[in-house]
Amino acid sequence: MSVAEAVETTTSLAGHNRISTQALTSLAQAAAAEALGVPASDIRADWADDDGLLALSIVAPISVPALSEVLRQPQRVQGFGGSIWDRAVAAKASILDSVMRLSGSHLSRVDIRISGAHVTEGGRVK
Repeated sequence: MSVAEAVETTTSLAGHNRISTQALTSLAQAAAAEALGVPASDIRADWADDDGLLALSIVAPISVPALSEVLRQPQRVQGFGGSIWDRAVAAKASILDSVMRLSGSHLSRVDIRISGAHVTEGGRVK
């Protein structure tokens, strides 16, 4: 049986599947953790109804280079992916794509509020 035949077979079965709110929340936290470079346990994810679609609200810190390092090597900011603003904007798209692709849910938007900074050694100097 080919992959296409298997997909057709499974999509024609009767019944339904549900993903719990906790599972969606954990998925959103993991996607945000990856996008923002912080532990998933530091991220709060809340859901709201937005005209029949899901709206995701994230409150999280973001990883940043040490300011002393930025003073010595200003290019460290680019190694982290740019300014905090630019990274938050990029994270919205990344989180939206990841959550929709992995869960099959349709999200209308992702709102991010940066609540703090985690100073880390990561990022590449370009």
